[in-house]
Amino acid sequence: MTGGDDAFGEMLLRGLADEAVAEIAERDDGYIAVSIFGAKGYFAPLRRWPAVERRAMRFVRGRVLDVGCGGGRLCLEAQLRGLEVVGIDISPGAVEACRRRGVRDVRLLGIDDADESLGLFDTIVMFGNNFGLFGRPAAARRLLRRFARLTTDRGRIVATGRHLYDTDDPSHLAYQRRNRERGRLSGELRLRMRFRDLAGPWFDYLIVSREEMAELITGTGWTIARVIEAEGPFYCAVLEKASRP
Repeated sequence: MTGGDDAFGEMLLRGLADEAVAEIAERDDGYIAVSIFGAKGYFAPLRRWPAVERRAMRFVRGRVLDVGCGGGRLCLEAQLRGLEVVGIDISPGAVEACRRRGVRDVRLLGIDDADESLGLFDTIVMFGNNFGLFGRPAAARRLLRRFARLTTDRGRIVATGRHLYDTDDPSHLAYQRRNRERGRLSGELRLRMRFRDLAGPWFDYLIVSREEMAELITGTGWTIARVIEAEGPFYCAVLEKASRP
């Protein structure tokens, strides 16, 4: 097991050992979100993925970078399709879980450390609402420019986001309002993962609407080529190289 403060990785490894575990995320205002599916979603085969991600798989091609690979579901599906895929995750437990499940190339690496040493990619995948891993708008623009350098001329980013404003939960609405009052985007979150007696480090997480994403990527070398919608809280954007970065 991982120990330390890798609550997310410990949850994955316990789930891999067939323990019944829940996924717990804590927001900095004290709000606690619990998913009873726990690790299962991170190990799910393609047929059990959200519909929007199943549909988006047709845009995943060539050499693939899976950002925030978690339990390795995208990596394993890409391998089944004969694609070369590199998975990266900041969680040691997630990396270990991927290796145990048969992911061939997985590295302990955060999104901020993804650079030219990884080589060039045709597709960067950010499933599981992992567009949020950009953290803050300024970091998102900086990393999107870097991703433009990490991808081939036909490179694309396939990323899922969440419909932020489709809520009537008073705690979410209050959090969004406080963000706007401070001059921030509504979906700029501060989170940490918890598992039993472990509490992971706090990190920034960014949830943006389709319109906010379009504004955010302006001038970064990317454009939204298409948006995939399906029933549920998520959408998927396929970003391609802009004609004039």
